[in-house]
Amino acid sequence: MKSGKIFVFLLVVMLLTFSVTFADVLKEGSKGEAVKKLQSELKKKGYFTADVTGHFGSLTETAVKKFQAENKLKVDGIVGAGTSKALFGTTVISSGDVELLDWWTEASKVFKIGMTAKVTDVKIGKTFNIVRTYGGNHADCEAKTAADSKKIQEIWGGWSWVRRPVVIEVSGRKIAASIAAMPHAGVDKSPANKTISSRSGGYGKGANLDKVKNNGMSGVIDVHFLNSRTHGTNKIDSKHQAAIKAAAKSGK
Repeated sequence: MKSGKIFVFLLVVMLLTFSVTFADVLKEGSKGEAVKKLQSELKKKGYFTADVTGHFGSLTETAVKKFQAENKLKVDGIVGAGTSKALFGTTVISSGDVELLDWWTEASKVFKIGMTAKVTDVKIGKTFNIVRTYGGNHADCEAKTAADSKKIQEIWGGWSWVRRPVVIEVSGRKIAASIAAMPHAGVDKSPANKTISSRSGGYGKGANLDKVKNNGMSGVIDVHFLNSRTHGTNKIDSKHQAAIKAAAKSGK
């Protein structure tokens, strides 16, 4: 086989591999909140005139193709990363199944201490990575890198106790969750677990809950799952639970 043909063959293999492994797409047959968001956005832009149903049928596909054609995208009726970015300005969450897992019996066993997870904010689709470093009643996590800390602050508009619905991707599974992005109970420049006098978030003296260093964050942020509880009250937080249920709906 000549070198030119070898190059073409390898290129085809690479493209086929990418198309098989890329899963975050919406296409004919997809259902759920992500499709509703797609239809609403297409309707807003004048490409879709039917009712918003959450079912990706032939009318939605036609609207997507028209949008793709007018925006010089590949006209295939499939909403992948390129079409999503052109339409929304970001990549929307996949229509794949999002699991609503009980913290005590399932989620805590899937997302174990020491594991890294990808987080997708349900409302705007932006992503970042976290590491579970502590937590019993819920997952206490830290941004994996300084870049991840920056993304968190972009989404929340700074460090914040506001609960937002998110999807946690770990071990090949997508789990509904809620995050309050306020770092607390740690100092990045001090050794992990050492007793220090003044921890972040006004937590005072105690063990330094900060294992991931140089990540632009001092301490941990709270990640709640179905039926998880706060550490201070040992009770379920209703705002977190509402956000978790909203996250679960994003994958149906």
